[in-house]
Amino acid sequence: MRTLDNIVSDRGSKYAVSGAPCDSAEEARALVEQLKTIKKFAKATHNSWGLLCAAGPIKQDDGESGAGMVILRMLEREGLRDHLVIVTRWYGGKHLGGDRFRHVQTAVRAYLDSL
Repeated sequence: MRTLDNIVSDRGSKYAVSGAPCDSAEEARALVEQLKTIKKFAKATHNSWGLLCAAGPIKQDDGESGAGMVILRMLEREGLRDHLVIVTRWYGGKHLGGDRFRHVQTAVRAYLDSL
């Protein structure tokens, strides 16, 4: 699994992005659990993810409402299939409002650019 850390820092919240080849919801959940074996990621507030696979689009917001859909839209635009992308956020104590969606996009873009 590839991880890019400290992508965005805003009002105390910090973002990272991870991803790996993946072709099913079961495998995606296993990869998220694998990521969470790293103490830092286990303590994160949200590990939101998206995956385009043969079964269709699959997403998990993990409490960050709408984040999974942002990830899916970017994967669709990029045409990246069978690849899980996870955006991790450590909440910093201040609400970010709509800025959080920009930060998810920034994290996914950094990951896509790194491929």
